[in-house]
Amino acid sequence: MVFAFRNYSITSSTIFTAVFILLLVVVTIAYVWIPGGALTVEHNESVTDTYRTNSTIACSQQFGNLPVVIPRFLPDSNEVELYNEDSDFSNNYHQVFSTFKYQVHGTELEAMTAVQMALKMKDSMKFEKATRLFEHALVLQPLHPEVLNHYAEFLEENKNDVITADHLYVKVLILCPNHSRALVNRTRTMPLVEAMDRKELERIDRKRIDLVTLSHNQSAMKRVRKEVYFLHIHHTLALEGNTMSLSETRAVVETKTAIPGKSIMEHNEILGLESALRYMNKTLVNISERLTVFDILEIHKRVLGHVDPLSAGTFRRSQVFVGEYVPPPASEVEYLMEQFVEWLQSDNMQLLHPVKRAAVVHYRLAHIHPFVDGNGRTARLLMNLILMRAGYPPVIIRKQDRSVYYSTLQMANEGDIRPFIRFIAHCTECTLDVFLNAHEYDAPCFRALEPRTTNFSDAISL
Repeated sequence: MVFAFRNYSITSSTIFTAVFILLLVVVTIAYVWIPGGALTVEHNESVTDTYRTNSTIACSQQFGNLPVVIPRFLPDSNEVELYNEDSDFSNNYHQVFSTFKYQVHGTELEAMTAVQMALKMKDSMKFEKATRLFEHALVLQPLHPEVLNHYAEFLEENKNDVITADHLYVKVLILCPNHSRALVNRTRTMPLVEAMDRKELERIDRKRIDLVTLSHNQSAMKRVRKEVYFLHIHHTLALEGNTMSLSETRAVVETKTAIPGKSIMEHNEILGLESALRYMNKTLVNISERLTVFDILEIHKRVLGHVDPLSAGTFRRSQVFVGEYVPPPASEVEYLMEQFVEWLQSDNMQLLHPVKRAAVVHYRLAHIHPFVDGNGRTARLLMNLILMRAGYPPVIIRKQDRSVYYSTLQMANEGDIRPFIRFIAHCTECTLDVFLNAHEYDAPCFRALEPRTTNFSDAISL
């Protein structure tokens, strides 16, 4: 069919196509704009919940056919901490034992295997092999409580070394306060060790009384006092790295002349320490007044006065580091020193044996580390001031014993100060022997300063 409009002609198929296109446009517009349509932004909550439920079911179905053995993506507990079935480690574990010396150098399995082999060697009476195996286990796992406890039991039972065993039991209990076997072992060894320490201090007291009864006007005694004075300056500076020999140290003190090839710093260290000793001997030794912060600052002022006048006699104003140990912040130093002096005059401290009190004071001052430099020298001077006020001569810590000196200080940092006290007691006894044996020698001879055995077993074992 054909419709004719003036000059145009339109067929029926053309009209049908146009109507269809128009209808399609109208339907599309209505679908988009009517609320609740498929493209509306807001969704019905029930639809959303249904979607989540279906998703959960889909996840369960998707991961439902996993293998029976799940692969591990996290380490087992014994792979990240030292194993102990009795108790957990204390919260301060990493703070106390954080030095390179105590880092783990082997696996727990290797260490425990060495311990089991050592126990078999012990049962077979092969004690030397057992000792080497225990030492190997300690190198692998120096903080493993079971390694430490087994080795301590071996030392106590087969080496009769109760003091070292007791120290190791204490170390185990610092790591694991509820370690049952170490608690039982410590209950057994503690009274024995206390009796041995008390016996050593009684022997030192007898030697001090013998020294007081001697005539100090004898020429031999005067000579010894002078020689010990130079020995003290030489050794306490050598502990800090001063390379002057004993004869060179004496020449600097007596003549104030320069030693060829030695630095100005080393000369000034000698002059400073000698000045501090003279100050103590004239003003602090023979008075009964309590020690003050000012007195400690005056000692340090002379120790460092020739080396670093700006820092001498003043507390540090910046953070310092002592190997792996980080002392308290500079902002706390003044308060800590005030507390230190109050603590020093407390009744509990006054009741301590003078040797114990001197050693503890040395350690605590070094622990606060109140100065930029000269802390060790000031701590040793303060230690000797306490001893001299109690009638003891100034103690000499030999440069040959430097490693023992610092290792026992490290033990004190770890929680057991007794090895350091025993070391100071040994040095005190050796110095007393120098004075007591002075009349036996025609020429200066200080063999009494040499340890009678290399492991100090004749005094107090470390």
